[in-house]
Amino acid sequence: MMTRSQQSRTSRLTRPSIAIAAAVAVTAGVVAAAPDAKTAAVAGPKLSLIAASKSVTLDSWKEDPGVYLDLGTYLTSEKGTFEFKVTRKSYKDPVVASQIIRNGKKTTAKALPAGLVKDFSGLPDFMEVSVVDAAGKPVLKKTESFCPNNASGRVRPDAPAQSRYPQSCPVNPFTLGSVWGVENGWAANTYAGYYSAPVQLAAGTYTAKISVTKKYRDLFGIANKPQSVKVTVRERSWEEEEGGSGGAAAKVASSSLHAGHAGHAGHQAAAEPAPSGHAGHGAPARTDAPAAATTGAGATFNVGHGPYPPAPPALPWALKKQAAEKQAGKDAFGAQGFSAARVGDRAGQTDGSRQAPGAQPNAKRPTGKAAVPDVPKPDLRSLPAYGITVSDGYEDVPGKDYLAFSANVWNAGPAKLVVDGFRSPGKELMDAYQYFYDAKGKQVGYTPTGTMEWDPRPGHEHWHFTDFASYRLLKADKKETVRSGKEAFCLANTDAVDYTVKNANWHPGNTDLSTACGQENSISVREVLDVGSGDTYTQDLPGQSFDITDLPNGTYYIQVLANPENRLKETNHKNNSALRKVVLGGKKGARTVKVPAHHLVNAN
Repeated sequence: MMTRSQQSRTSRLTRPSIAIAAAVAVTAGVVAAAPDAKTAAVAGPKLSLIAASKSVTLDSWKEDPGVYLDLGTYLTSEKGTFEFKVTRKSYKDPVVASQIIRNGKKTTAKALPAGLVKDFSGLPDFMEVSVVDAAGKPVLKKTESFCPNNASGRVRPDAPAQSRYPQSCPVNPFTLGSVWGVENGWAANTYAGYYSAPVQLAAGTYTAKISVTKKYRDLFGIANKPQSVKVTVRERSWEEEEGGSGGAAAKVASSSLHAGHAGHAGHQAAAEPAPSGHAGHGAPARTDAPAAATTGAGATFNVGHGPYPPAPPALPWALKKQAAEKQAGKDAFGAQGFSAARVGDRAGQTDGSRQAPGAQPNAKRPTGKAAVPDVPKPDLRSLPAYGITVSDGYEDVPGKDYLAFSANVWNAGPAKLVVDGFRSPGKELMDAYQYFYDAKGKQVGYTPTGTMEWDPRPGHEHWHFTDFASYRLLKADKKETVRSGKEAFCLANTDAVDYTVKNANWHPGNTDLSTACGQENSISVREVLDVGSGDTYTQDLPGQSFDITDLPNGTYYIQVLANPENRLKETNHKNNSALRKVVLGGKKGARTVKVPAHHLVNAN
């Protein structure tokens, strides 16, 4: 089982933020011709489909055959940004999406057809891919969704150096709001990545035709200019390559590629809700995304806190080959995940592939009198539990039954939550303080807010802020029956919950454990929960789940309660609780759980 310190070595990376994607840049000249009169009349940016290369080589592994159609096609946006605001008023309301069109100082919103967008994973059925074999015989035809926030790069040198848009499309089933966009002069990978499924293609050569489906061409004014890419499928085997120079990289990449495709925390191929990858105490808490480890289009959010590695990061396209070569021959941290962090920044390379920097703690304890000024404060809210499953205690705690789940507390703003911990020499606990800032970002106050403690347990091994949240199992009458032992947390911005709220930060800093939680010998720690982001904890370990061994079958509610002791100062303490109904059944050692839909959200 992986420890949290090990997990930090496989932490996620930020989406490319400045000039990258040489493969995209050199293809700028192949951008499709101007749309015809019909499409030109459509308001918005000029969009074109391009191919980074006329040929690609894809792998199919004997041990787990399947080919992922990362064909290197991109959607470019010129003469403006390709931007969307996606929201839902509540879990009782459907998801609605609008295209945001900016023309100088004028901004307009064009609502997309009702029902077109059903979740926050992207535009469904946006791309059509058809494949023929060497003899011209059709072997495959499918559509895929498109996340405008996919890994991207500039297509011309005068384009903005950084993209303003978030680093991925969120997959948390209880997401409330998202922003998607392709920056002006940039291109986004059209490969569905996290939302895609492998296809069965025998070793050989093929030709793939990739196009934007008609409904989106008409909607956004995209010229009908399909791209053709030659595809070579090669069959490979872990065992055959074990002794070769590429053995380590091949095995790690394939392991990351093929783990747990049957169900994961996001969506299956058809973008319908799928069973969560959370499997209690024995199986991985969050499965890897079905995308090649070096793809340009992997999900980077929704890592959560758990003892297992995150989904493969989304590397800039130009770094794909380089990352794979760097990984070759290294220990690669077993076969748990692709450690792209080894690429990183260095002299002359600032492409966004580095690990996200965490907020820096203050060097000294606060001075002066503690005070809580009248300035904006965070608003902590809980999401309903999800990823709910039951399991026994396995060999660790034989004879026990547990109810496991994932929980998220997020910050609706308008101010970020900043908590610093300071350790006196020889003391086991850190003294924790909450900081407050004015509208210009200047620190104007602080107040003591409890402690931070070092958690040495495998899967943790970092500093936890105490009393951030509490998990309770309530009986049908909403009275408490079991409380989880988990009440201390390391804060990290793992999930983009609502990027449409005021002051939401689309590029939060500490998005993984290694940037936020400190080491055993740390003298101080800063933990931040930014506006719009939430922190997911997966209930995977004994002691962190509800012990239901002696509970009778029946209806219960999982309560996720933020700031249970009201130690943290926030704008509203009345919206901190969220309930999720569950129905327990079965017999001891073989308990079952049914999870009714939460209004319109039908995800366990």
